Amino acid sequence: MQQSRSRVDDTRYLAFAGRQLFSVIFIIASAGHFTSGTIALAMQHGVPMASLLVPVSGLIALAGGLSLLFGYRAKLGAWLLVLFLVPVTLTIHNFWAVSDPIMFQIQLTLFMRNVLLIGGALLVAYYGAGELSLDAYMDRPVMELDCAA
Repeated sequence: MQQSRSRVDDTRYLAFAGRQLFSVIFIIASAGHFTSGTIALAMQHGVPMASLLVPVSGLIALAGGLSLLFGYRAKLGAWLLVLFLVPVTLTIHNFWAVSDPIMFQIQLTLFMRNVLLIGGALLVAYYGAGELSLDAYMDRPVMELDCAA
């Protein structure tokens, strides 16, 4: 019996590490959404009001990434990442509209990466941040917190 309890306790660290690693890509990538190059790329792909929408998408990605990093309102943060990823995936990584074979492969790879990221975000949206998160800490009863101190 002792062995299974230890295994359960260890899995919370896996969820914590996975959530941390998953969030990093969005936090780092969000900085690029405030550059003129990224805005110009979005304009080339036909994104309307790119000078406004690209920085806004960067803020959404940053907010979602930080939410997952800290595990604070992680379900909402995961939905923000889905809100960010779906339009970006369909407009920027539209491999079906590319005629150059090399660019086709690059865009297909980036499209599939984003599909996988959407899947990961949906898992967090469903299951939440896990035991090692601000969400779990704040959901504890006050008496439990007092006894732990």
